[in-house]
Amino acid sequence: MTAQPHRAAVVTGASSGIGRATAAQLAAEGWTVYAIARRAERLESLAADVPAGTGRIVPLPADVTDREQVDRAVRAVEDGGGADTLLCIAGGALGTDRVAEGQPGDWDWMYRVNVAGTLNTTQGFLPMLRATGRGTVLVLTSTAALASYEGGAGYNAAKMAQHGLVGALRLEEADHNVRVVEVLPGMVHTEEFTRNRLGGDQEAADRVYAGVESPLTAEDVADVCTYAVSVPHHVNLDQVVLRPVAQAAQFKVIRKQED
Repeated sequence: MTAQPHRAAVVTGASSGIGRATAAQLAAEGWTVYAIARRAERLESLAADVPAGTGRIVPLPADVTDREQVDRAVRAVEDGGGADTLLCIAGGALGTDRVAEGQPGDWDWMYRVNVAGTLNTTQGFLPMLRATGRGTVLVLTSTAALASYEGGAGYNAAKMAQHGLVGALRLEEADHNVRVVEVLPGMVHTEEFTRNRLGGDQEAADRVYAGVESPLTAEDVADVCTYAVSVPHHVNLDQVVLRPVAQAAQFKVIRKQED
């Protein structure tokens, strides 16, 4: 791969999981990373962990569902020299209720975080990305955007909406030489995602991954995200679907029996 010039990226959801791993990997490869998340202390610890002699992380505490906070982050990035790449990784799921019992509050939260959060962030940073002449937007969705499953309707609905947003954005921004990448992971074992989805029940979260050999890690997905935004700009990875080998499909997961 041809060496790229110094790059700067904005990463949302950078306080934990895939967002944190992606921000750390980009910084380790020499990027300046503007890290956005609500938890300021986690962003500070992320910045402190960057190895000397590599890139750097600039913490920008903000809630992507709040447009005023996003706009303040945009101004901070502009003051810092700008960025040519945006990685929208903030997202999440709440609950595993079937449609008949679904909680409207959970559905509303998932829509706001996954869809409205992506919209706010993309709208805020698009003028900056267009101005570079070679901007990139990467959005992390999910295989839940491709296939429905029982107990997943709220998350399916949010991720399918986000998937639709990304597809339209790719068509609209090609004229501005902004490439739009969608990364769709399957089963990823991170510290918080499933636990948060299940109301903080760690035992229930552990059962989701029980017997699954080598589910994806946050670092696995970060590898893909980093690669996708680092290839020469004329190369666009429209959609990248990744799953562990043990997850052949959304509804087929191989689990080893315990001895």
